[in-house]
Amino acid sequence: MRTSIAALLTFTFFACNHSVAAPGGESGPAATVAAASSGVIKVTANEKGYTPSSVTVTKGQATTLEFTRTTDTTCARDVVFPDLNIKKDLPLNTPVSVSVPSDETHTYTFQCGMAMFRGSVLVK
Repeated sequence: MRTSIAALLTFTFFACNHSVAAPGGESGPAATVAAASSGVIKVTANEKGYTPSSVTVTKGQATTLEFTRTTDTTCARDVVFPDLNIKKDLPLNTPVSVSVPSDETHTYTFQCGMAMFRGSVLVK
C-alpha cells in the first residue's frame, strides 16, 4: 500500500509540475499577455502548465481563449473555469475555444481538473 501511495505522489509531482514558461522558453514568473485585436488568445497546455498563464483583456472586447494541449506528459488534459461553470477536455494537438465574458471588470480563473495548473483572465 505504501508503495502505491509513493508511486502516485511521485507521478502527481512530475505530471503536474508547477513551473511556468515565459515567452522565449525561459522558466520564470507567469507570462502576462494582452488580448490580440482579433480577441483570440492562444494558450498552450503542456508539461509546464498553461502558457500564457495570465491574460489581460479590455472590458467590452469579445475574447476567446484557444487552448491547445501539446503533450501527453501533463495533467492539463482539460481546462476548468469555475466561475463560469465551464469544463472542456483538451484533446492532444486540437484547439479548443472558450469564450470569456468581458462585459464587466472581473478576474476569471482557469485550471486543470486537478487544480495543479492555474491561470487567469483579467478583464479591466
